[in-house]
Amino acid sequence: MSHLLISAGRGPQECAWAVAQLLKRLEADAARRGLAVERIGTVPGERPGTYRSVVVRISDAGFADSWTGTLCWQAPSPYRTGTSRKNWYVIASPCEVDAAHTTFAEADVDIVACRTGGPGGQHRNKASTAVRATHRPSGAVVVVDTERQFSQNRRIALDLLRQRLAHADEAADRAVDTARWRIHDELVRGNPVRTERP
Repeated sequence: MSHLLISAGRGPQECAWAVAQLLKRLEADAARRGLAVERIGTVPGERPGTYRSVVVRISDAGFADSWTGTLCWQAPSPYRTGTSRKNWYVIASPCEVDAAHTTFAEADVDIVACRTGGPGGQHRNKASTAVRATHRPSGAVVVVDTERQFSQNRRIALDLLRQRLAHADEAADRAVDTARWRIHDELVRGNPVRTERP
Protein backbone atom coordinates (compact mmCIF):
# COMPACT_ATOMS: atom_id res chain seq x y z
CA MET A 1 0.00 0.00 0.00
CA SER A 2 1.37 3.40 -0.98
CA HIS A 3 0.14 7.00 -1.03
CA LEU A 4 1.01 9.35 -3.88
CA LEU A 5 0.50 13.11 -4.01
CA ILE A 6 0.08 14.48 -7.54
CA SER A 7 0.45 18.27 -7.55
CA ALA A 8 0.36 21.12 -10.04
CA GLY A 9 2.74 22.98 -7.74
CA ARG A 10 2.60 26.69 -8.45
CA GLY A 11 2.01 26.16 -12.15
CA PRO A 12 -0.72 27.78 -14.30
CA GLN A 13 -4.27 26.48 -14.71
CA GLU A 14 -3.09 24.13 -17.46
CA CYS A 15 -1.03 22.26 -14.85
CA ALA A 16 -4.21 21.65 -12.81
CA TRP A 17 -5.76 20.33 -16.03
CA ALA A 18 -2.68 18.13 -16.51
CA VAL A 19 -3.11 16.71 -12.98
CA ALA A 20 -6.66 15.63 -13.89
CA GLN A 21 -5.54 14.07 -17.19
CA LEU A 22 -2.58 12.26 -15.64
CA LEU A 23 -4.78 11.01 -12.78
CA LYS A 24 -7.16 9.42 -15.30
CA ARG A 25 -4.19 7.87 -17.10
CA LEU A 26 -2.75 6.50 -13.84
CA GLU A 27 -6.14 5.03 -12.85
CA ALA A 28 -6.56 3.40 -16.28
CA ASP A 29 -3.01 1.99 -16.13
CA ALA A 30 -3.70 0.56 -12.64
CA ALA A 31 -7.04 -0.94 -13.76
CA ARG A 32 -5.33 -2.76 -16.65
CA ARG A 33 -2.97 -4.35 -14.10
CA GLY A 34 -5.78 -5.24 -11.71
CA LEU A 35 -4.59 -2.78 -9.04
CA ALA A 36 -6.77 -0.67 -6.78
CA VAL A 37 -6.44 3.12 -6.77
CA GLU A 38 -8.51 5.25 -4.42
CA ARG A 39 -8.70 9.04 -4.37
CA ILE A 40 -8.51 10.03 -0.71
CA GLY A 41 -8.07 13.79 -1.02
CA THR A 42 -8.46 16.39 -3.75
CA VAL A 43 -7.95 20.14 -4.03
CA PRO A 44 -9.94 21.46 -7.02
CA GLY A 45 -8.44 23.79 -9.60
CA GLU A 46 -9.93 27.03 -10.90
CA ARG A 47 -11.61 25.28 -13.86
CA PRO A 48 -14.23 22.53 -13.58
CA GLY A 49 -12.76 19.02 -13.63
CA THR A 50 -9.22 20.15 -12.75
CA TYR A 51 -7.16 19.59 -9.60
CA ARG A 52 -4.41 21.58 -7.91
CA SER A 53 -3.52 18.36 -6.11
CA VAL A 54 -4.77 14.83 -5.51
CA VAL A 55 -3.73 12.19 -2.98
CA VAL A 56 -4.30 8.60 -4.08
CA ARG A 57 -3.90 5.30 -2.26
CA ILE A 58 -2.39 2.63 -4.50
CA SER A 59 -2.45 -1.07 -3.64
CA ASP A 60 1.02 -1.76 -5.11
CA ALA A 61 4.09 0.25 -4.06
CA GLY A 62 6.07 -0.78 -7.15
CA PHE A 63 3.37 0.62 -9.41
CA ALA A 64 3.38 3.88 -7.41
CA ASP A 65 7.16 4.10 -7.90
CA SER A 66 6.70 3.94 -11.69
CA TRP A 67 4.57 7.11 -11.45
CA THR A 68 6.87 8.98 -9.03
CA GLY A 69 8.77 12.09 -10.13
CA THR A 70 8.14 14.89 -12.60
CA LEU A 71 5.33 14.00 -15.02
CA CYS A 72 4.57 15.78 -18.28
CA TRP A 73 1.20 16.06 -20.00
CA GLN A 74 1.95 16.99 -23.61
CA ALA A 75 -0.98 18.73 -25.32
CA PRO A 76 -2.02 22.22 -26.44
CA SER A 77 -3.63 24.43 -23.81
CA PRO A 78 -7.42 24.06 -23.74
CA TYR A 79 -7.69 27.58 -22.27
CA ARG A 80 -5.24 29.78 -24.22
CA THR A 81 -5.30 29.44 -27.98
CA GLY A 82 -2.46 31.94 -28.47
CA THR A 83 0.19 29.99 -26.57
CA SER A 84 2.54 27.58 -28.30
CA ARG A 85 3.46 25.77 -25.10
CA LYS A 86 2.46 22.10 -25.04
CA ASN A 87 4.38 20.67 -22.06
CA TRP A 88 2.60 20.91 -18.69
CA TYR A 89 4.59 19.59 -15.74
CA VAL A 90 3.32 18.20 -12.45
CA ILE A 91 4.97 16.32 -9.59
CA ALA A 92 4.02 12.93 -8.17
CA SER A 93 5.61 12.09 -4.86
CA PRO A 94 5.09 9.51 -2.10
CA CYS A 95 3.53 11.08 0.97
CA GLU A 96 2.31 10.27 4.45
CA VAL A 97 -1.42 10.74 4.96
CA ASP A 98 -1.74 10.34 8.71
CA ALA A 99 0.83 10.25 11.44
CA ALA A 100 0.75 7.22 13.70
CA HIS A 101 -1.12 8.08 16.88
CA THR A 102 -0.39 6.63 20.29
CA THR A 103 -3.33 4.90 21.94
CA PHE A 104 -3.37 5.59 25.65
CA ALA A 105 -4.23 2.70 27.96
CA GLU A 106 -3.65 2.67 31.70
CA ALA A 107 -2.39 -0.90 31.38
CA ASP A 108 0.62 0.52 29.47
CA VAL A 109 1.60 2.77 32.39
CA ASP A 110 3.98 1.71 35.14
CA ILE A 111 3.13 3.50 38.40
CA VAL A 112 5.78 3.65 41.10
CA ALA A 113 5.27 5.22 44.53
CA CYS A 114 8.17 7.32 45.74
CA ARG A 115 9.06 9.81 48.44
CA THR A 116 9.86 13.43 47.84
CA GLY A 117 11.36 16.02 50.12
CA GLY A 118 10.46 19.64 50.48
CA PRO A 119 7.75 21.50 52.34
CA GLY A 120 4.74 19.57 53.55
CA GLY A 121 5.72 18.26 56.93
CA GLN A 122 6.51 14.86 58.29
CA HIS A 123 3.74 13.07 56.34
CA ARG A 124 5.25 14.06 53.02
CA ASN A 125 8.79 13.14 54.05
CA LYS A 126 7.90 9.73 55.54
CA ALA A 127 5.10 8.43 53.29
CA SER A 128 5.53 7.37 49.66
CA THR A 129 2.75 9.54 48.27
CA ALA A 130 4.52 10.85 45.18
CA VAL A 131 4.03 9.07 41.84
CA ARG A 132 6.39 8.34 38.98
CA ALA A 133 4.36 7.22 35.96
CA THR A 134 6.05 5.78 32.85
CA HIS A 135 4.15 5.17 29.60
CA ARG A 136 6.02 2.14 28.25
CA PRO A 137 5.18 2.43 24.51
CA SER A 138 6.34 6.06 24.23
CA GLY A 139 8.84 6.25 27.09
CA ALA A 140 7.14 9.37 28.50
CA VAL A 141 7.70 9.85 32.25
CA VAL A 142 6.01 12.21 34.72
CA VAL A 143 6.58 12.66 38.45
CA VAL A 144 3.79 14.15 40.54
CA ASP A 145 4.05 15.10 44.21
CA THR A 146 1.63 18.03 44.44
CA GLU A 147 -0.98 16.25 46.59
CA ARG A 148 -0.65 14.53 49.97
CA GLN A 149 -2.50 11.41 48.83
CA PHE A 150 -1.07 8.78 46.50
CA SER A 151 -4.41 8.27 44.66
CA GLN A 152 -4.69 11.96 43.79
CA ASN A 153 -1.10 12.12 42.55
CA ARG A 154 -1.74 8.97 40.49
CA ARG A 155 -4.81 10.52 38.83
CA ILE A 156 -2.88 13.73 38.04
CA ALA A 157 0.05 11.71 36.62
CA LEU A 158 -2.25 9.76 34.28
CA ASP A 159 -3.91 13.00 33.10
CA LEU A 160 -0.50 14.56 32.44
CA LEU A 161 0.58 11.54 30.40
CA ARG A 162 -2.63 11.69 28.33
CA GLN A 163 -2.00 15.38 27.63
CA ARG A 164 1.65 14.83 26.73
CA LEU A 165 0.76 12.05 24.27
CA ALA A 166 -2.04 14.16 22.73
CA HIS A 167 0.41 17.05 22.20
CA ALA A 168 2.92 14.67 20.61
CA ASP A 169 0.23 13.36 18.23
CA GLU A 170 -0.74 16.93 17.25
CA ALA A 171 2.91 17.76 16.55
CA ALA A 172 3.25 14.61 14.40
CA ASP A 173 0.12 15.59 12.41
CA ARG A 174 1.54 19.07 11.80
CA ALA A 175 4.83 17.55 10.61
CA VAL A 176 2.98 15.32 8.10
CA ASP A 177 1.01 18.31 6.78
CA THR A 178 4.19 20.39 6.46
CA ALA A 179 5.97 17.60 4.59
CA ARG A 180 3.03 17.31 2.17
CA TRP A 181 3.06 21.06 1.50
CA ARG A 182 6.80 20.98 0.78
CA ILE A 183 6.15 18.55 -2.08
CA HIS A 184 4.22 21.28 -3.93
CA ASP A 185 7.45 23.31 -4.18
CA GLU A 186 9.66 20.43 -5.32
CA LEU A 187 8.39 20.43 -8.91
CA VAL A 188 11.24 20.61 -11.42
CA ARG A 189 10.07 21.54 -14.91
CA GLY A 190 11.74 19.50 -17.62
CA ASN A 191 13.38 16.07 -17.58
CA PRO A 192 10.16 14.18 -16.74
CA VAL A 193 10.16 10.53 -15.72
CA ARG A 194 6.98 10.06 -17.81
CA THR A 195 5.47 11.95 -20.73
CA GLU A 196 1.84 11.22 -21.53
CA ARG A 197 -0.26 12.45 -24.44
CA PRO A 198 -4.01 12.42 -25.21
